[in-house]
Amino acid sequence: MIDPVNNFQIPEEWVKRARMSIKELKTCISGGRFVLLSDGSLLRRGYTTGTTATAAVKASVLSLKKEVSAVSVPTPAGIRAILPVLAKNGKASATKDPGDHAFDVTGGIKIIAEAREHDSILIKAGMGIGSKKGIPAINPSPMRQIEEAVKEALSETGLKGAYVIISVPEGEEIAKKTLNGKLGITGGISILGTTGFVEPWNEHLGEMKEELIRSADKLILTTGRLGMRFSHMLFPGYEVVLIGSDISRGLKAAKGEVILCGLPGLILKWAFPGILKDSGYLTVQEMIEADMKNPLIDMALERAVKLSGKRVVLLNRDGTVLRDSGEKA
Repeated sequence: MIDPVNNFQIPEEWVKRARMSIKELKTCISGGRFVLLSDGSLLRRGYTTGTTATAAVKASVLSLKKEVSAVSVPTPAGIRAILPVLAKNGKASATKDPGDHAFDVTGGIKIIAEAREHDSILIKAGMGIGSKKGIPAINPSPMRQIEEAVKEALSETGLKGAYVIISVPEGEEIAKKTLNGKLGITGGISILGTTGFVEPWNEHLGEMKEELIRSADKLILTTGRLGMRFSHMLFPGYEVVLIGSDISRGLKAAKGEVILCGLPGLILKWAFPGILKDSGYLTVQEMIEADMKNPLIDMALERAVKLSGKRVVLLNRDGTVLRDSGEKA
């Protein structure tokens, strides 16, 4: 069984632990809304601002001809998403569903779209959508998603084109809780989404939260975004904190049960800086791809366990486990 949002091959043992039939589980997973964790439990994904805006835009165009209460829209992951909307006479709203993400600052906001007939397709950013140097903060992937949905609506209604303005009434206020200010984006939130779905955990890549590290009883320290995603899936019940290359700093702050988990590059080079010297490889990843059983990998892993005093789990880029020291040391 494959998770269609991140193309993760779900291990059979995870499937066996699920508390539902295979048929029900396949339905949940295939729709993209649910993530299966290693203990067999499910978490619900939310929708991005891009998918939410797409739903509002499509509904606004459809409502030029009829009332609409729900729409099916494309997502960048290639999965259809069905969202409830309020739409009538060319004006529509959709509410952003955060799923099981407890700290999604944009969760629950309304995105509004107003449409009128036009000779072509025009999408404009209105109040509450940020901009940088005069360019609206609508990323290319959600913009393509929106344009595709408009084309679907035009095909269904028989209209030639549509002029649509997207706005977020709470956008400017909500943006204060995001990183937009640091990125030079002013006036509102960004319309984002590379898959169309929001993972049900924090993927924030900002500064390391030492207070969170110190207070966690069960902690995963990870080095990158992929490590964050798969650590959440592999170790339910653990707090996952992204530390990048600050491995020593993170370990020093940690007090409870700790697992160091992530892609091999940073972890192995931290433990064994000379791992690539005279190896014939330019990167750790190149070494792994050429020979997954290379003894240098095991040597560096042993050093990582000894240096950290913790269990170390190395991941492949597809989320499978490359090495697991299996001990807390």
